[in-house]
Amino acid sequence: MSADAAPWPTDLQIDRASKTLTIAFDSGERFVIAAELLRVESPSAEVQGHGGDQKKIVAGRRHVAIIGAEPVGNYALRLSFDDLHDTGLYSWRYLYQLGAEQDRIWAQYLDNLAAQGLSRDP
Repeated sequence: MSADAAPWPTDLQIDRASKTLTIAFDSGERFVIAAELLRVESPSAEVQGHGGDQKKIVAGRRHVAIIGAEPVGNYALRLSFDDLHDTGLYSWRYLYQLGAEQDRIWAQYLDNLAAQGLSRDP
């Protein structure tokens, strides 16, 4: 995928039992992303802040599940979670990034939790 080409989803599935979102892209990549990672990395202002270093560390979401998904135009997906969070718009590019970098993002999240004395458990 070239740096300026946006990945385009070809398949999307939510598995409620395993609490995952599987998304495939036209570039051939297929990612299985945990609901917990999607929730704690929500692109919403509630999580990301309104700019700069305002990102919040969201704790206690080990058991969160995706309860709904709806397309937003041709560019994004709105996910609804069972903790009632539903304000993030996950662009296709952002979902691709989360999938491709999930090991690094997850490790950083766990480090941030530990540094703040927080837990994944509710």
